[in-house]
Amino acid sequence: MSEERHNWTQEEILDIYNRPMMELLYEAATVHRAYHDPNTVQVSTLLSIKTGGCPEDCGYCPQAARYHTDIEGNDLMTVPQVKAQALRAKASGSSRVCMGAAWRNVKDGPEFDQVLEMVRTINKLDMEVCCTLGMLTENQAQRLAEAGLYAYNHNLDTSEDYYKDVISTRAFKDRLDTIDNVRKSNVTVCSGGIIGMGESLKDRAGMLVALSTLNPQPESVPINALVAVEGTPMEDMEPVPIWDMVRMVATTRIVMPKTQVRLSAGRTGMSREGQALCFFAGANSIFAGDKLLTTPNPDVGEDMEMFRMLGLTPQKAFVKAPQPKTVESGESALRPLGEKPRWTRPGHSIERNEAATARTRHGDPS
Repeated sequence: MSEERHNWTQEEILDIYNRPMMELLYEAATVHRAYHDPNTVQVSTLLSIKTGGCPEDCGYCPQAARYHTDIEGNDLMTVPQVKAQALRAKASGSSRVCMGAAWRNVKDGPEFDQVLEMVRTINKLDMEVCCTLGMLTENQAQRLAEAGLYAYNHNLDTSEDYYKDVISTRAFKDRLDTIDNVRKSNVTVCSGGIIGMGESLKDRAGMLVALSTLNPQPESVPINALVAVEGTPMEDMEPVPIWDMVRMVATTRIVMPKTQVRLSAGRTGMSREGQALCFFAGANSIFAGDKLLTTPNPDVGEDMEMFRMLGLTPQKAFVKAPQPKTVESGESALRPLGEKPRWTRPGHSIERNEAATARTRHGDPS
């Protein structure tokens, strides 16, 4: 059985990522079924509670004040506005609301107090509450926890080596420090990244090294495909091929078996067949709604139709990864890394098949 490891190397992860697609899918699906219900996918709603005007220079983000995009900024939403949106999300099948504010870091004061009240309000609706507010201190993380926050999102975005090519206003270590502050509270960690920003395959593996070596590993890992927005430094980037997303999801599932792998930004460019492959490879969460903060996202009605086609059920709130299941034979559900699969026909054991092969080699067709 694939266990949670904290010593993955870049070479090991690259080896997994580059495996033949059918082999990679088999391995990832086996791990996924051992730890998760393969027919259940969490539906989350991402709500921009404060849009635009961010002082950071993240090359992918249309909310940076220094870039000339068509994003309309807005001040912090009110608590009643957020509650109304949360109720709408719950009615459409979401079990988690993630609130995002275009801040570099959290500042104590009236606005943070307002966010704390939003957390309390959504928590009373029996929904998971997640926030992504930028960097925060240990004390701020504790205050969020006391308000009922379930998860805090703070993406690493990419590998430490490539990070400086994407962002200069915040260091990679700053992100790790925020995650560490969250871990000191009882709030779960949501941290992932974006592919398609010009990074190498080594950078993709490096990001997964950074995430998987955290102890404990993040409870959820969003895998985003870059949505190139006009006016940002990455406006001319080519769309990520669906096969890259499938490989990234599958590799994340193998390396972090208990984690909720979130198929996040970029779904508007994916076919239903492509998304189905991602679910098969281990993705078990999506964001619903017509926008992900500021970028397009499939309509929730389209997502529910896709769920019906695939026989998927929205996951309820507060579900944690179970202990790994055992297969009927009592053997490990996942062979050791690198071991070749040994296929059998229904009703034929491995021993019978090998014996039959040996007889055939010696001229005995029986």
